[in-house]
Amino acid sequence: MDFAYSDRTRDLAVRLESFMTDHVLPAEKIYDEQIEANDNPHEQPQIMRDLQKTARDLGLWNLFMTHDGLGAGLTNLEYAPLAEIVGRSIIGNEAINCSAPDTGNMEILAMYGTEAQKAQWLKPLLDCSIRSAFAMTEPAVASSDATNITSTIRRDGDHYVLNGRKWYTSGILDPDCKLIIFMGKSDPDGPTYRQQSMILVPTDTPGIEVLRDLPMFGFKDRLGHGEVQFTDVRVPVENMLGEEGDGFAIAQGRLGPGRMHYAMRAVGMAERALDMMCRRAQERVAFGGPLASRGVVREWIARSRIEIDQIRLLVLYSSWLMDTQGNAAARSEVAAIKVSAMEVAHKVVDRAVQTYGAAGVSNDTVLARLHAITRALQIADGPNEVHLRTIARLEVKKHS
Repeated sequence: MDFAYSDRTRDLAVRLESFMTDHVLPAEKIYDEQIEANDNPHEQPQIMRDLQKTARDLGLWNLFMTHDGLGAGLTNLEYAPLAEIVGRSIIGNEAINCSAPDTGNMEILAMYGTEAQKAQWLKPLLDCSIRSAFAMTEPAVASSDATNITSTIRRDGDHYVLNGRKWYTSGILDPDCKLIIFMGKSDPDGPTYRQQSMILVPTDTPGIEVLRDLPMFGFKDRLGHGEVQFTDVRVPVENMLGEEGDGFAIAQGRLGPGRMHYAMRAVGMAERALDMMCRRAQERVAFGGPLASRGVVREWIARSRIEIDQIRLLVLYSSWLMDTQGNAAARSEVAAIKVSAMEVAHKVVDRAVQTYGAAGVSNDTVLARLHAITRALQIADGPNEVHLRTIARLEVKKHS
């Protein structure tokens, strides 16, 4: 196993580092100020459009996409270090068109979409001329088990009729959101893993009602996390993604690489928190000396360094496995990074918050938001307990 970065990754990493330092990090405050000033807080601020233009000009665009020559064509192992770099900023991924939920939606469109679906939806998503949402999670059931989904997709002549209530439908409140990928049951009496389907739904289809915008620990996301009611929403049969009954398999295919993206971005968040912790510890004086001279703070710093390096290696190993043996072979490792990366990131951020004291829980730094994000993402894309269950089942099977 050779985790040395490829020449292309090294080149892109140097350019990304410069882009982040010179453009993205200085723009964070402006981004928040422009959102605050907009009549619609979910509208993309001008500074982000400027950043995206710069990213395009620098060739830092769609780096996540590997399919059909549509993106940069990087392997998982090549992309992972780049995801870490942009993960240091909450707005970094959006600046290079590598942010959820669009990344996962673009990947499944590339893998399962017809040529007509790709022309209508994938191309403008790759151009970032539109945005998209993913409607899977439901408030009434434990949606970490996709077989629990109760929303329905019923065939009616040349159309499908959709009914159900979704929530935490990320991206739905963005005015640029033109597409929803909806998951529901098309055959409730079929085999367990063939009951679900996914279908493409234009956001202007009658019967879609956004009931409210849901915060995460009090923070409102720019893209919005909507609770959405679908009532007799009619879409043409050609909007089906793949075949009827492919929904569960598509969902699994969508989540594997996506979890690697989340994990490496978590490494980036942790690195930023550690950097902030070290700077604060050197600058802040208490009880006659800098915090950096206190044993407990030094231990926080040392443990954070160890833990970050551990999860980075685990993510790179998982990426290498996906590249060389396929996503199925890396199932246990992908589950492991989903748990460990976000747990470590949250722990490091929590130490940084403690080092900052009152400033750490305010909005004067990015730490409070990182604290909320790293906690919430221990639930998103399947709670930690689901992934631990997967790891344990696969581990016990080895000894059966």
